[in-house]
Amino acid sequence: MPTFNFMAKDAHGSSQEGTLDAKDINEAKKILKQHNLTPVSVTPVGGVAAPKKKSVLDMKLELKMPAFLSRVKPKDLMVLTRQLATLVESGLPLLRGLRILTKQTKHPALQRVLQGMCESVEGGSTFSEALAQFPKVFDNLYINMTRAGEAAGSLEQSLNRLAEFLEKAQKIKSKVKSAMTYPVVVLVVALSLTGFLMVTVIPKFETLFSDMLGKNARLPPITEFVVNLSHSFAESAAPIILAVVLVIVLFKILGRTRAGKYAFDAVKLRIPVFGDVIRKSSIGRSTRTLGTLMQSGVPVLQALDIVRDTAGNAVIARAFQNIHDAVKEGDNMTPSMEASKQFPAMVVSMVDVGEETGALPDMLTRIANTYDGEVDDAVDAMTSIIEPLMIVVLAVIVGTVVIAMFQPLTAIIGQMSG
Repeated sequence: MPTFNFMAKDAHGSSQEGTLDAKDINEAKKILKQHNLTPVSVTPVGGVAAPKKKSVLDMKLELKMPAFLSRVKPKDLMVLTRQLATLVESGLPLLRGLRILTKQTKHPALQRVLQGMCESVEGGSTFSEALAQFPKVFDNLYINMTRAGEAAGSLEQSLNRLAEFLEKAQKIKSKVKSAMTYPVVVLVVALSLTGFLMVTVIPKFETLFSDMLGKNARLPPITEFVVNLSHSFAESAAPIILAVVLVIVLFKILGRTRAGKYAFDAVKLRIPVFGDVIRKSSIGRSTRTLGTLMQSGVPVLQALDIVRDTAGNAVIARAFQNIHDAVKEGDNMTPSMEASKQFPAMVVSMVDVGEETGALPDMLTRIANTYDGEVDDAVDAMTSIIEPLMIVVLAVIVGTVVIAMFQPLTAIIGQMSG
């Protein structure tokens, strides 16, 4: 009988390692679950498991599917979860529900995922084990919530909670993204328009002024300023663009390092107005994730691990890591949360009340609802301020150029009239 190396977590979130004998990997996982252990990895002694043979459909999809179609977007996953939750809640068996969704979906990558899940469930795997075969589509939050629902015999409830979680997360994400998109688009348009005027339009006007007024004619101060700016822009455009590209690339490289990401995320939290929105958004998402996991029966230490990995900000993630370490030592969340200085007093107080009353998951969900509402209001306020501000910026740029070019024209028209 083959021997397998395994890594697993117990009910308290502690890692366990060892070996066991089993017929295959699926049986090894079942043995671990019988001992209240959650498998993390199971591999044969002396090497990794042989990869699963790809079907003809899989190979065709890999050859023909464009890269942009091979990803399952959060919105697609949200719709899939809601549909599956509705089907399971209505009494349909899980496998039949998966088959129905496989026929209905028009997304090639999602269809392939659903087909693979159907094959796994038909082969005797649990739903969570089928999900775990597609880590790029289903994250630890998704897998652990369904695993907890299966253990408690309430998979439909876990799917409903997942659907609600994904819907609210997608809503707040879309809200913030749309609010940030407008100023970026207007800024790009303003810069492009300015570059076009400086490089193309103003030099032609300068030639016209020189021909009509003479090379030594003195132009109005605002016209001289714009013309000189055009010269500087034309001479320095290439170095400036190169410098901007290099800075962006450097920031991208530094952002992939742990220290660089932490430093950038710390700076983001200190940006006036925007930093407050980023903090509230991260805290709202994290508390909702933690509350949803705990409501689904996921052990608190394992839930904190997942929250740390999905916080979206390295500073907030480190704070949750400290909370995890404190809880592992037997302490409550509140002291470590307060010591991190990253959570507002209201959040600390509500978590304290939740721990004292034994209603922490509900309290975390209330915190998330409160902060989601505050993020909505803050985004609406920023949008209402940014829109007129950007219009003023565009008006100043275009107006300055128009005034600068038309002042000499009035002098030329006057000379011609005289």
